[in-house]
Amino acid sequence: MQMISVAKKIGMGCCLMLSLNLLAGCGGSGSGSGSSLEPIKEESLSQVTTMVESYGDIELPLEMTLEPEKSMAMRTDSFQGGIHVYRGRVQIASLRDYVIASMRNHKWKLVGEASYKNVMLAFTKPNRTCMVVLSEDSAVLGKTQANFYVTVDVAAAGRLNPFGEPVNQ
Repeated sequence: MQMISVAKKIGMGCCLMLSLNLLAGCGGSGSGSGSSLEPIKEESLSQVTTMVESYGDIELPLEMTLEPEKSMAMRTDSFQGGIHVYRGRVQIASLRDYVIASMRNHKWKLVGEASYKNVMLAFTKPNRTCMVVLSEDSAVLGKTQANFYVTVDVAAAGRLNPFGEPVNQ
């Protein structure tokens, strides 16, 4: 008999707690006529990608961060390029898909791909090349490393129209 009354008290207590949680959750929704939804301002949105160095058309997810001590770049009057190493907690397969989609969105052409343990991707534009090697980071378990080998022929860019076709002079 006492067991039944204890079980009833516990059941009633649980029902009361559930009811209070439901009421508290609905109390602040403000669905009355005095409230209005405003669009989110672009400045308040957080960044979701990071650009590879100063190229402007090669991007990575924010989880990938530059390893400056393993990277180097060169810029002259006729050439720009470098080796840029990024590391982050991303799966190789999803990073591969992300890089391919992002490069296509920026009008890069995928001209080659090889994969076994690592993944190598080759992209071109009229005066640019980009090789990407994705690999599991041997130093840290669960991290992926992305090496970007980028070249830009600045001199050739002046002899091309916006569509990448040579201009006869």
